[in-house]
Amino acid sequence: MTEQELVAAARKGDADAFEELVRANQKWVYNLALRLTGSPEDALDLSQEAFLNAWRALGSFQGGSSFSTWLYRLTSNVCLDFLRARKRRQAAVGVPASLEQEEVPVPLSAELGPEERLERKERAAALRRALDTLPEHQRQILVLRELSGLSYQEISQYLGLDMGTVKSRLTRGRLALKNILLRDGNFFDAPSSIPAEQAERK
Repeated sequence: MTEQELVAAARKGDADAFEELVRANQKWVYNLALRLTGSPEDALDLSQEAFLNAWRALGSFQGGSSFSTWLYRLTSNVCLDFLRARKRRQAAVGVPASLEQEEVPVPLSAELGPEERLERKERAAALRRALDTLPEHQRQILVLRELSGLSYQEISQYLGLDMGTVKSRLTRGRLALKNILLRDGNFFDAPSSIPAEQAERK
């Protein structure tokens, strides 16, 4: 069945059809949660929560966008709620955010030597730190475009913004990220050199 047919069946209570949708989308949903939170364990929990929310809210899905775009919105909302709650907890106990966050796993090629592997890991850590210092709206749009590979149109639909606003925010976010990296002595290009695979999407 097509995605549209699976969604229609799932809306009627077909759990098998919804399971097919989960299998088709679970990898990039997890990848998005991982990029936003920086924690594999949290990403797994939040992915499951996003799919549970999708199942509960299927009746409100009107099909104005693709199911995957709608699912991106749900996943991002779950992650951003989690990040806000984590920030409040950290502020309450006085724990710096950097001490709670785990380093994002970086795919390392077997062909790379020890020095190249170390350099790539250091770049990934620097980018993670730089992203964490950006305002939420800039970090979110950079993750959606540069790491998750959404088009401008998909981001526009997902965030409810016009195309011009998406492009201007992305430009400002890229410039802010570059300035942070330059300030901290990381002179590699950004964000195009982010050593992470783009999330796979249907």
